[in-house]
Amino acid sequence: MNMITFMIALSLTLSIILTALNFWLAQMNPDTEKLSPYECGFDPLGSARSPFSIRFFLVAILFLLFDLEIALLLPLPWATQLQNPITTLTWTSTIIFLLTLGLVYEWIQGGLEWAE
Repeated sequence: MNMITFMIALSLTLSIILTALNFWLAQMNPDTEKLSPYECGFDPLGSARSPFSIRFFLVAILFLLFDLEIALLLPLPWATQLQNPITTLTWTSTIIFLLTLGLVYEWIQGGLEWAE
């Protein structure tokens, strides 16, 4: 038996065993707390359909933007070992400069202020 067939058989067997254990050991009679829409321990006080402020969405978008920046800049230490690291550092500086300009613009416009 070659190695690929062995690995496929092992992963298939392990998957079937773990799925069977999950169905066998799972609790099939949930209590009323688990069936309620809120699992926080108290009854809801108001409507769940209350509108959110647009500032929550703006902060979420800013978080995603800067999180993406970190993901783009993560391979930078390895990129500086290329034959021409000046190009890499130029593009990196451009990205950081544009994001800093965007942050300053949001700050001046008051997008980061919670109180009116």
